[in-house]
Formats: sequence, structure tokens, C-alpha cells
Amino acid sequence: MEALAAGFWGFVGGAALLIGAVVGLYANVSRRIIAVVMAVGAGVLVASVAFELMEEAYDAGGFGAASAGLILGALAYFAADGLVSRRARDRKRSEGQQEDGSATAITIGALMDGIPESVAIGASLIGGGSVSAAMVAAVFLSNVPEGLSAAAGMRKAGHPASYVLGLWGAVAVASALAALFGYLFLAGAPSGVVATIQAFAAGAILTMLASTMMPEAYEEGGAVVGLVTTGGFLIAFVLSRLE
Repeated sequence: MEALAAGFWGFVGGAALLIGAVVGLYANVSRRIIAVVMAVGAGVLVASVAFELMEEAYDAGGFGAASAGLILGALAYFAADGLVSRRARDRKRSEGQQEDGSATAITIGALMDGIPESVAIGASLIGGGSVSAAMVAAVFLSNVPEGLSAAAGMRKAGHPASYVLGLWGAVAVASALAALFGYLFLAGAPSGVVATIQAFAAGAILTMLASTMMPEAYEEGGAVVGLVTTGGFLIAFVLSRLE
């Protein structure tokens, strides 16, 4: 049952991309609103990294495993993002800049953002624990604006709605599988391995936030996103203490 729960909650997080894509295709949402939602998601993710992933990684494996995993995750995301950005530099933009970018690269970029988050959701169920509400909320809130802006941009770049929805639907399924894998693979693993994987996810998420999500939110929403991000952080902090 816990394995199914991991897959379900991973799908919930990934389905936010599909929900955002539907809104981006069929609703005229201002870029400022997208930026505000993105800022809330960024704040929630920062708190989840600090109070969920890294705290649990330290408890399970100590400074060594937590530090090594964090650095490896950051380096892996940095390298992968550099490769993907060469083919789809504006993969999250809403103004049609994806016209010259590869749809494959855009999909890989979405998976690169989402898989560490989904693995973290699956890992939170290890040992009979309940799913981390803060982590699911963080993934959901960060994925909605990503799916929204990228889908709107792909539509303006000439991709049909059926293609865009099919692509994000596939990413949602992949997110569910990643969460399921995170649970099944890590359930019987040594505590040091679990700690390293959790910290790896934290490093990848934190690097993504600093390099793409936060700059894009500020660019589109202005200085107010700083306050909104802090609000998102507070929400996740409260959720983490209530669990």
C-alpha cells in the first residue's frame, strides 16, 4: 500500500504540470500572476529542502552523507541544465520562445526538474511514515506555473494543444514512476544511501531554484516576489511542524 501511495502522491505532484498546461492553453493568465505562484512554490520548496530533505538526510547519515549528496545533486543539475539549455534555453517561457527549441529538450528539462522532487516524495514514506504534506505542496505549487508558462509558450510557438497536453501528461506519469522508484529502491537501502539520495534531491532542487525558478519569478513579478516567497516558506515551515 505504501508503494501505491508513493506513486499516487508523485502523480499528484506531476499532475500539477498538466493542470498548469491546461490553464496556459485555454486561459489568459497574466505573467505577474504566474510569477507570484512561482514565488510561493519557490518559498515552499526552500523550506522543504531545509526541514524535510536535509534534516532527514542528516539524521540518517550524518554530515558526510548529507554533504556529499547535496554537492553531487547540485553538480548533476548544473551539468544537465547546461546541456538542456543549449537546445531549449527558454523552455519555461510563456511568449513562444520555444519555437527554436527541441520538444525533447523541453521534456527532458521538465523531467530534470521533477524527478528529484518525486523521488523525495516517495522517500518520505519509507519506514511506514506518512507522506510529507509540505513536500507535496511544494512540488505542486512549483509545477503549476512551470506547466502553465511552458505550455503557453509552446502553443504560441506552433505546437497543437493535443501535443502539449500529451507531453505534460507523460511527464506526470514519469513523476509517479519516479516517486514509486524512490520508495521501492530506498525502502531496503542502508541509511547512508537513503541519506545521500535525499540530499542529492535537495541539491538538485536548490540549484534549480537559484538558477531558474527564482530569477524567472523576479523578472516577471518584480520585487514583491520576495515577500511572496517568504510567505511560501512560512507555509511550508508550519506544515512541517504540524506533521
